[in-house]
Amino acid sequence: MSDIDPAKHRAVVARLESLQLAGVEQLPRGVAPAPAPSANPVAVEPSPPAEPVAQPALPATTSTTQAPMSPTAPAQEADTGGEKVSSAATLEVLQTEVAGCTLCDELASTRTQTVFGVGSPSARLCFMGEAPGADEDRTGIPFVGRAGQLLTKIIEACTLTRDEVYILNVLKCRPPGNRNPTPTESANCKQYLRRQLELIEPEYICCLGAVAAQNLLETTETIGRLRGRVHQYRGINVVCTYHPAYLLRNPSAKKDCWDDMKMLMGLMGVKL
Repeated sequence: MSDIDPAKHRAVVARLESLQLAGVEQLPRGVAPAPAPSANPVAVEPSPPAEPVAQPALPATTSTTQAPMSPTAPAQEADTGGEKVSSAATLEVLQTEVAGCTLCDELASTRTQTVFGVGSPSARLCFMGEAPGADEDRTGIPFVGRAGQLLTKIIEACTLTRDEVYILNVLKCRPPGNRNPTPTESANCKQYLRRQLELIEPEYICCLGAVAAQNLLETTETIGRLRGRVHQYRGINVVCTYHPAYLLRNPSAKKDCWDDMKMLMGLMGVKL
């Protein structure tokens, strides 16, 4: 005992007494070398088996981990309500990102606003054009001019409504003078188009015109060769037809367009 510093001994005793007054009856480790704790039978009672006994609480922890997953499962099962809300919210985030895009200097400096898309965020069918025009640039809504009015008639002739489908363009900005998109502009906007389609998850896409079809399918074939058959884009059925603006200039092509629509509706199981 002569080796023990009296001051340290008093400090240890005072510490133990204060812990005892605070209601602490057991110390996990570090007290074994001290003579008093090792001689005290109370220190033997909270032996390590006491902590392994607490380990049956691990299944409870596991079930607690599963509990947060249970809300996720109903969200996935709710094909009508849950997924619509989820898709819409995510599309809104993407729309905000698109609105701030300045990848194309000319388009960003000349646009009134971006034109993202419109319709059901969980649509089975998407109609895709090439780029916004003057009316779309002014309103921020795709296909609202004369070509858009014709597209609405085509959709309604298919016993659908604009609210049931989703309408979008390859480009989200109007090219000056309504010119065709450049390869660079299409490449810059492709990330947004791809993400948009991933969020909507349509079963069918109708490409309106050569620009839309060639960009989506990554081909140089003409619209005349692409129409009349079914293509694939990442597991999605794709039908190509003439752009409504072309039909306004060439009414004789409306029959071919209607044939394409009948083929598409047949694939979808829609009776005309």
